[in-house]
This record gives sequence, structure tokens and C-alpha cells, in this order.
Amino acid sequence: MPEDRFNPTNLKVTVVGGGNIGTQFACTCASKGYEVTMWSNKPEKFSTELEIVDENDNVTKGILKKITSDPKEALAESGILFVTYPAFMLKDLSDTILPYVREGLMICVIPGTGGAEFSFRECMKKGAVLCGLQRVPSVARLEQYGKRVRCEGLRDCLYVGSIPSAEAGAIAEFMSYLWGIPCVSLPNYLSVTLTPSNPILHTTRLRTLFADYVPGKVYDRNPLFYGEWSDASSELMIACDGELQNMCRMLDQMDLTNVRSLKLHYESDTVEKMTAKLSSIRSLHNLTSPMIQVENGWIPDFKSRYFTADFPYGLAILEGLAEILHADVPRIRETMDWYRQVTGDCSKLDLHAYGIHSADDLYALYH
Repeated sequence: MPEDRFNPTNLKVTVVGGGNIGTQFACTCASKGYEVTMWSNKPEKFSTELEIVDENDNVTKGILKKITSDPKEALAESGILFVTYPAFMLKDLSDTILPYVREGLMICVIPGTGGAEFSFRECMKKGAVLCGLQRVPSVARLEQYGKRVRCEGLRDCLYVGSIPSAEAGAIAEFMSYLWGIPCVSLPNYLSVTLTPSNPILHTTRLRTLFADYVPGKVYDRNPLFYGEWSDASSELMIACDGELQNMCRMLDQMDLTNVRSLKLHYESDTVEKMTAKLSSIRSLHNLTSPMIQVENGWIPDFKSRYFTADFPYGLAILEGLAEILHADVPRIRETMDWYRQVTGDCSKLDLHAYGIHSADDLYALYH
């Protein structure tokens, strides 16, 4: 059982976002005895009883206390807000909840990548604690919206960071209690922000998958995103991962050892091994690519989260960090330039706008 303030008798939970991960978190918390409010823009579509089905068809049930679309009602008594929105929605969410933020409110972003520390900056000024997981607890796919989600491949361990960093230990105990697996507290939130998961994994795959894309091009099929992973995707992914690891080494006054290389994460140190590994993960194998079917075939879906979140709120953060550190990141820049060319989104993340001009400013932010 976690410390008293995280005990089900003392902590009320709000989950924002009724998709895959939001449904999983809401059901899990409710099944552990927490009073859970689901904040959704489709409250009428939610059942009060949620279900999680695992890979062995075991069912976990949880009863929601409240379902609402009103932010004031959602946050009225909440001690922790689990945010499962994509990164591009975080700033608008922060603006919405700011009037209701109380000192000590925990805002937990799942996963915590995407520059959450920038989006929730004003909330933190009011005393909110920001925390985030490096990765989601498992693969989750809705079977029935507002009712049932299938979850497979629960991780062996979770990792959580926070601002202020001293809060991470207690939050890790809470997460471990929720999921029944170890949760490690990270020394700083930057270890979450720089996690080379979707921001490198998805972007490099898309860059190579649609390398020949030009406006008007139609593809004859929708390939499997992971099941047909290519050596070209592995080569670019490993190269961008290497550039990130070099930046971590440049920040030598901060412990970033938990920003593990994707080569270590997937236990694959060559292009060929990485391709074999990623194309054989059972829980991901049959996922198709972010594409839209049109009359003569398929075209990339530039409105997919793979594009709208993982480039401008993922890889762009690494590009912005490189400018602050004067780091050489040619493959990251190449991939971001490709995204801007094919989507027309020419925005850049300017860390100077958040008062970050040097490595010392980074150290101060992630205290």
C-alpha cells in the first residue's frame, strides 16, 4: 500500500480522455478501490462499469464514481489528474484546468513525453506537481468505447519522473501499487521527456516508409507498421537514437542514465537485429500504418497522432535541445525537415520562449 496521501481513502482520481489508455487507467484505479471521475467530451457514451480484458481473457472490472464533461466538476475533489491526451492537446488542457488548479494537485501525463513541462508551466506555477511515465504500462486497444479495453504485454517495470523531482519516489510507490509491478523513480523529468520511444520510433519509421511521397501519390496497399519493419527504418532509428545519446552525455551535470538507448531497450545492437526484433513483437505485429483509404489505394494520414504528436511534440524537442547544446544532429534535422516538407507544418520548438538558453537553465528547470 502506498503512503497515506495515495491511499484510496484519501485520494480521489480523475482521468481525462476516454480512449485506450484513459479507459485502462480509469478501470485499474477503480478496481483498486479509488473513487474515479472520468472526464470525457462524450460522457453519454460511457458505462459506469468498465472492463479490462488481458491476453488470457481474464476480466478486471471497475466502477466509475462520476462521468462528466465539466472541468470544474471533474477537478472539484481530485488529488491526481491522469492525462491521456496526445501532446498537441496538452496546452489547451492546461489553459482549461488552470482556474481549478490547487497547490499539490498532481498532473500525471501518460506517457509523459511531448513537452508536458512546457504545456503545464502555468499550472506548476500555481503549485501543481507534474509527473509522467516514460512509457505506457501496456498495449491497450478499445473493444467497446466507454466500456471495454483489451490490454496486452504488461511491462516488467515502469519509470516515473516528476517536477519537483523529490516527489517521484512516492508517486513510484503509488504506480507500483496500481499495476502490481515495480515502478522506479527517475532522478529528473528530463529523463521522461527524452525517452526515445514514439518520438524516434514512429518518426523514423514514417520517414522511411513514405520516403518517396509527393502530393498526389497513392500507394497500392497499407503495410504493417511493425510487422513489415525495414532495415532502412532501423538504420535511421539507430542513427537518431545515437544523436540523442550524445546530447545526454553533453548534459553531464544531470543523471540521464535512464534515457536508455533503443538498442538496449530492444536488445538489438545492429540494423538487422533491430528489424528482426521490431517485426516480431506479437502485440504490435498486426498494426497497420497511419493511412487513409481512397478510391485508388492509400495515402498517408497526416492527421494521425503519429504525425501530429510525434514530430512537432516529440522529435522537435530533441531538435530544440540540440540548438541549446550546439549539438550535431544531422539525422534528426533531416527527419524533421522531411516532416515539414510533406505536411507544410514549418513550426519549430523554441526553448528560448520558455526561458531556456543554456544547459544551466535546463538544470534549474528539472531540479
